[in-house]
Amino acid sequence: MKNKETIILGIDPGTTIMGFGIIKVVNKQMEFVLLNELILKKYDNHYLRLKKIFERTIQLIDTYNPDEIAIEAPFFGKNVQSMLKLGRAQGVAMAAGLSREVSITEYAPKKIKMAITGNGNASKEQVAKMLQSMLQLKKLPKNLDATDGLAAAVCHFYNKGKVSGGKSYTGWGAFVKQNEKRVKK
Repeated sequence: MKNKETIILGIDPGTTIMGFGIIKVVNKQMEFVLLNELILKKYDNHYLRLKKIFERTIQLIDTYNPDEIAIEAPFFGKNVQSMLKLGRAQGVAMAAGLSREVSITEYAPKKIKMAITGNGNASKEQVAKMLQSMLQLKKLPKNLDATDGLAAAVCHFYNKGKVSGGKSYTGWGAFVKQNEKRVKK
């Protein structure tokens, strides 16, 4: 009998850097696949940045065929404009996944940090070091947005099968059904 393999794409959406990581799960064991980032600072136009996020997410899905996507939910900050931009970045990454019918689960930043380090207030550096140890990463990237994306994937692995506070969508129909008040008829 062939062992079930699950591929999880983790995304830390951002408008200056989108971090992402991929793990493969075989026999309930995690294996590191990919850790990288999409640098968006070089694009002045916010809409062009959103297009790049969508295209890169589609490219990752088409290349690695993830079974599931774990995405970091935007945190609530004081700057409304920043939150709007982050929400758009997250939405575009989610739309890319939904367009390929990949199941998506959102996790709050504190939940991700808690899953990785046991401390919901851990620093990016603490999360990165813990991931390096867990997955035997040779070196860490300069920007820790990439490890934040990987952390979302690992958090999803640990929370799989548990009833969680994360929101999950399996496609456009599921999204619409769970968000009927947001849909204009």
